[in-house]
Amino acid sequence: MSNAIKHFITITKHRHQVIKNCKRCGILFQGLRHDLSKYSPTEFLSGAKFYQGNKSPNDAERRTNGYSVAWMHHKGRNRHHFEYWTDYYPPTGVISPVEMPTKYVVEMFCDRVAASKIYLKDKYTDSSALEYFMQAKNRRIIHPKTSDLLESMLVMLSEKGEKETFSYIKKNIIKKK
Repeated sequence: MSNAIKHFITITKHRHQVIKNCKRCGILFQGLRHDLSKYSPTEFLSGAKFYQGNKSPNDAERRTNGYSVAWMHHKGRNRHHFEYWTDYYPPTGVISPVEMPTKYVVEMFCDRVAASKIYLKDKYTDSSALEYFMQAKNRRIIHPKTSDLLESMLVMLSEKGEKETFSYIKKNIIKKK
């Protein structure tokens, strides 16, 4: 099977898992629009070329080229990535993180859980997404409130499981806004 077909299957499985997660959190419409840019030529062709199957092809593209055109395209079009939410801070002129709207933090949570399931397969546990998040926590350029909200949902998933966490997010985080 070609890498293009394998990549298509992987991103589609991932997207369907995000849709399922978003529905459980009460943001189905966001889930339906999730990651559509991955099917664009800029992202898809690069993803097929650098396909690995067990992690993002953007990592391989970055190792090869020193940057990832696919990732730069993706993060600039998808508001569920904290990297989208940076801007020049007027008093300093320095690019700084901006607090993300809650609905996109929830979508980011759904995305991270789905990615962990797709890439880890049978090694996935409810702690997997939290473990991945913690590996690079101190290196991220992310607004502290955004980071804290995401981490709180990942901790809850790790400690209480999917059913309770998704229900809590739907009733207390999404409905609260």
